[in-house]
Amino acid sequence: MAGVRGNILYHNNGDGTFTDVTEKAGLAHPDPDYGTLWSVGGAFFDYDNDGRLDLFVSNYCIWDPATEPTCGPRGLNDYCHPRYYRGLPNSLFHNNGDGTFTDVSRASGIRKSIGKGMGTGVADFDGDGLTDIFVANDTEPNFLFHNLGGGKFEEIGFAAGIAYPEAGAPLSGMGADANDIDDDGRPDIFLTALANETMPIYHNQGNLRFFEVTAQAGAASISSTRSGWSNAIVDFNNDGRKDLFVCGGDVMDAEGDFRERVPQTNLVLANLGGLRFVDATPGAGPDFSTKKAVHRGGAFGDLDNDGRIDAVVTDLHGPIEIWRNVSPTPNHWITLSLQGTRSNRDAIGARLKLVTAAGARYSLVNTAVGYGSASDRRVHFGLGKDERILKIEITWPSGTTQLLENVAVDQFLSVKEPAS
Repeated sequence: MAGVRGNILYHNNGDGTFTDVTEKAGLAHPDPDYGTLWSVGGAFFDYDNDGRLDLFVSNYCIWDPATEPTCGPRGLNDYCHPRYYRGLPNSLFHNNGDGTFTDVSRASGIRKSIGKGMGTGVADFDGDGLTDIFVANDTEPNFLFHNLGGGKFEEIGFAAGIAYPEAGAPLSGMGADANDIDDDGRPDIFLTALANETMPIYHNQGNLRFFEVTAQAGAASISSTRSGWSNAIVDFNNDGRKDLFVCGGDVMDAEGDFRERVPQTNLVLANLGGLRFVDATPGAGPDFSTKKAVHRGGAFGDLDNDGRIDAVVTDLHGPIEIWRNVSPTPNHWITLSLQGTRSNRDAIGARLKLVTAAGARYSLVNTAVGYGSASDRRVHFGLGKDERILKIEITWPSGTTQLLENVAVDQFLSVKEPAS
């Protein structure tokens, strides 16, 4: 759990209880240069493919309540613009395999880059078998840490085309998700931001080059008047095309001068195919399209195991919202739960290619989605009208490739990595 005055690692005891093991794991030590870091989110993934999940933490800025300025209109207290604060480097911790972690932020090259980190998207963007890291920065250029192997990373956001949006000025980057939106075999990036900035879609061109397609996709006009935090790339109606979800809410104090525009509804952008989207919020149900709140976190998964992905969204001023997906669709689906043997047990980083008569679809195993949130690690595919899966190809983090053929639809399928 990431926080302003320290992070916490809870160990699952297997009996419905958890134990705070932050100190024991070596994650409670103060930073040698900054003391206590303000962390926003974390991502567990195996950056060196040794079969153990490592930890990346996005850090925001240096904040001290004793020196907090007054930033609201007419001299009233409100949230201050990020320009009043200095940024921080992010953190990378290597899993030692004995319940402890070693800080490798400096040795890996991660610590060289100073930003104001928020959401994180982890994926193998160049298909070399090593997981890379995208970081959404608030009013600073975004980062893309390319995994060079050997425990080293290089920040290439500008060269990759994701540091800035088309307009040229850094965004108020909030949530991030990385997945293959158009099923061309390469994971893309979807980023949320604040009103008047749009929410960029960066299309992966291959060779670590991205091109922003927000306007062409119809997402710029939909998102330009909205502010978003957590987000996800998910197929909600099982038509075989991944949709976009945004947890809506502005940044100012809901009780301040901007109170009428701070609470917002959540937002769903339906995928029409060909990297084109339409605002599906009005048709998502009367509760969904009218329920305004100061939303922040969002997690996604099939809560009731009915083959449709649900959403859990936090509200700064109210209880958690649970949005049950009741899409009246006859479309087919499959959900896969992967278990690694040579790879990490949760199979984080595994890549999947699913083929039906309609063509190929791609996804990956990942829990780090959105802003300060973690989602179901099971991989869900919508299949549209296809009644049979011709094959599923799984590329495990170990490099092992596994092929499943003639697979039935509308099921939860558990797959274990071959031992050799």
